[in-house]
Amino acid sequence: MYERSFMEGTRGTQAVDWEERIDVKRLREERYAKALARLEESEMGSMLLVSDPNIRYVTGLAMTGGSGADHYTLLTEDGDIVHWDTADHASNQRFNCPWLDDIRYACPGLGNVPRASGRDSARSWLKQKMADLVYEAMEEYGVHKEAMGLDVGNMGLIDAFENNGVDVRTKECVDLMHDARKIKTEDEIECLRMVASICEAGFQQIVENAAPGKRESEVWGDAVREIWRHGAMAQGGYVTSGPNTWPKHQANTTDRMMRPGDIVYADFYNIGYLGYRSCYYRTFSLGEPTQAQQDAYETAVDNLYDVLDRIEPGATTDEICKGFPDMEGEHADWYGATDHWQMTTNHWAHGLGLQLYEVPLIWRGLSPDHPIEIEEGMTMAVETMEPADRQGVRVEEMVVVREDGVEVLSQWPVEEITVIEY
Repeated sequence: MYERSFMEGTRGTQAVDWEERIDVKRLREERYAKALARLEESEMGSMLLVSDPNIRYVTGLAMTGGSGADHYTLLTEDGDIVHWDTADHASNQRFNCPWLDDIRYACPGLGNVPRASGRDSARSWLKQKMADLVYEAMEEYGVHKEAMGLDVGNMGLIDAFENNGVDVRTKECVDLMHDARKIKTEDEIECLRMVASICEAGFQQIVENAAPGKRESEVWGDAVREIWRHGAMAQGGYVTSGPNTWPKHQANTTDRMMRPGDIVYADFYNIGYLGYRSCYYRTFSLGEPTQAQQDAYETAVDNLYDVLDRIEPGATTDEICKGFPDMEGEHADWYGATDHWQMTTNHWAHGLGLQLYEVPLIWRGLSPDHPIEIEEGMTMAVETMEPADRQGVRVEEMVVVREDGVEVLSQWPVEEITVIEY
């Protein structure tokens, strides 16, 4: 495993002038530069970004979901950015985001607004208006005669652009942004270290608050409050207990009361710090775990670290995925499954960044026949699970690929189940 340097890691969530922390200006500029460099190398003259993570990657703007395509961004090969947004957002961005100098009001051609309009004529008008606004900007910036990338494959929107004579490229645009985003900068890695540390503050709340008679929802509420207190956004995750731990209970926290002898686990996924998403499992027990639960946990950790030991630059995902369990180890008979592709989310590794699932994906259901090469600077979460005594354990680490292996960003103790005394 990669050994990080002294003092390398999270130093605090506040801005200070007396030590080097996350440099948000550099974070924005380096992401923008990576996307622009790949656009310049392509045959496209511009890209229209509708996907929220892509917009944030290029502009640095906070994307909160909205109603769908009520914000979108044009990046030209000369480095110009035009951003369209809703009235209030655009007005605030003009005041708060001085690094962007061309912010316009959006017409939402996709998403909730056209869906709610109730008429096909309205939906067609909205799409064409959106395309016309973008085309006008393309003319202003001199890229209207060149191909335009589009990161969503909506045929109605593509048709609207083609009505204006635009050569729309979707696959090229999607591939370009995947390539730009797959290798993280040091500031992006530090954002992931930071969100991991905030998740650990949430785990501590579970240790302090879980007890027989407490409901899962109460314990989860305490953890989420702590996460928000540290400046992160809780946009996913759950706590589950007892029989809800095998199989996992629809990724939902319920009002079940915890009982002595329960396994409790928490999945802090989609916890965002500066937009960078966590995926981080830990397992707890109310009182001492049984021998079967300890054995299951040891198996889950061994499987996870077998995978981690295989990850290094140049390794390929078809070889790495062999560290995950075979169909017997997947307990496929219990599920009535016959192939690995049916076991999505149980044992795999997935990229982390501005989205929960980014490049790479390491999974027995896909990687053997569709391998990709691991590169230094990729970030990912690796997760495993195992049943025991009609309950289940889960464990997950967040890592970044270094020149000689992986650096583990998650720091909550993993060697044994965390025992909660009550």
